[in-house]
Amino acid sequence: MERLRYGGVSMRRWMKAAVAAVAVLGLGGWIAAPYVKDRWLVRTACDGALPAGAVRQLAVGGGHFTEADTTSHPRLGDYGCSLHFEGRGEHTLVVRMAAYVRRDDQDSAFLAAFPQEAFAALHPLPRHLPGFVDSFGDFQFLLHCPDLGKDAEGRPRRLLVSAVVGDATARTSHAVYETVIPLVNSASTRLGCGAEPLKVPKGDVAPPDREKEPKPLPVREAAGTACGWVAGARLPQAARWQVRILMNDAAPAGRCDLIRGGETSESGKNLDFAAWYGDWSNRVVSYDGVRRPLMATARCAGEAANFAVSAPKDIPGVGREEQRGLLRAFARDQVERRGCFGLRLTG
Repeated sequence: MERLRYGGVSMRRWMKAAVAAVAVLGLGGWIAAPYVKDRWLVRTACDGALPAGAVRQLAVGGGHFTEADTTSHPRLGDYGCSLHFEGRGEHTLVVRMAAYVRRDDQDSAFLAAFPQEAFAALHPLPRHLPGFVDSFGDFQFLLHCPDLGKDAEGRPRRLLVSAVVGDATARTSHAVYETVIPLVNSASTRLGCGAEPLKVPKGDVAPPDREKEPKPLPVREAAGTACGWVAGARLPQAARWQVRILMNDAAPAGRCDLIRGGETSESGKNLDFAAWYGDWSNRVVSYDGVRRPLMATARCAGEAANFAVSAPKDIPGVGREEQRGLLRAFARDQVERRGCFGLRLTG
């Protein structure tokens, strides 16, 4: 009897210990579950293209990741994905990407990025990246697709990738490039584009801040930059002008804005020179079907290119003839950089 009693006590103790262990394990599993979900969401979001470390940097001050979506319609030529996290009491966007190979989709995206006769704000990316940041803060990349051949009109097929980072405080982190560029390369693969993979900029290069304009340079210091043409363009009273460089040699759009000394970009006393590459640009440079009065056109990589200047009428020493000469210098420089042909000034 003593042995049975002793065995009964042992059994009861063992059962209590087992229940306690199960409770501890359950509690540990409950605590660990959100972290497991975090890892799973990052690993599976965007078909596994997102780098975990960079994504966590973009979720500034946030909690756990909450949702990942992927949409793919290869026959319709579109692909997209997004990732959200728990931030500030609501589900917050970490990153979203949409990619298109159809011309209609690309035209719609560009028309949205360039309202008001095309002179919308934009910010350049590093020189080897074929893109820019538009006035809404979206990254726009346009890539040539060698594996897709030409469309029904004989134009080379291209891939447009639009990406946006949700948290404003994270948009100027190098982690943006580490996150967005793998998404661009993944979209190229998913849609059969075959573009040469883009490379993440080296070093601690920060993406442009759409809330801040790049610091302008004196005209005499512009040589060797993407707006170097202005240094030798015989700009009247050149010493009084500065140039804000909003251009690289690979993007589908860019600007060289000339600013008079002491003026601001909002003063209306500036000369803004813009270039747009692709047949889509024929629509954004027209207003109610009427093209701008002073423009230049060319053919670049099998498609249209348009160049224009936006300027007031009362800039001392820079009248219509001077503006025409400066536009010619700008367009010639762009044509030489891009290997274009058929340059023609209108108006």
